[in-house]
Amino acid sequence: WNMVKLDEAIREADRIYSQRVHNICCDNCHSHVAKALNLMPYGGGKWNMVKLCFLVFFKGEFVGVSGFLCQFLPFTVIVMLWLLFRYTL
Repeated sequence: WNMVKLDEAIREADRIYSQRVHNICCDNCHSHVAKALNLMPYGGGKWNMVKLCFLVFFKGEFVGVSGFLCQFLPFTVIVMLWLLFRYTL
């Protein structure tokens, strides 16, 4: 890999996404990373936010139990509280 070209691809993706509004559903950090990977082109250059999201979720690794808890505990607590208040009141 040519490190200069990799850095240029990241800078170009940063330039493009510095002018966009972050949208949680359609144009987000996954799209930004996918654009950088496509500009490199890494792995054939056919990246999109959905493919990247599923790869991170299913193939990603936690650094330990604390990493897992930091990722999923807040969401689990919120859902449990919602269920508690929704079905008990």
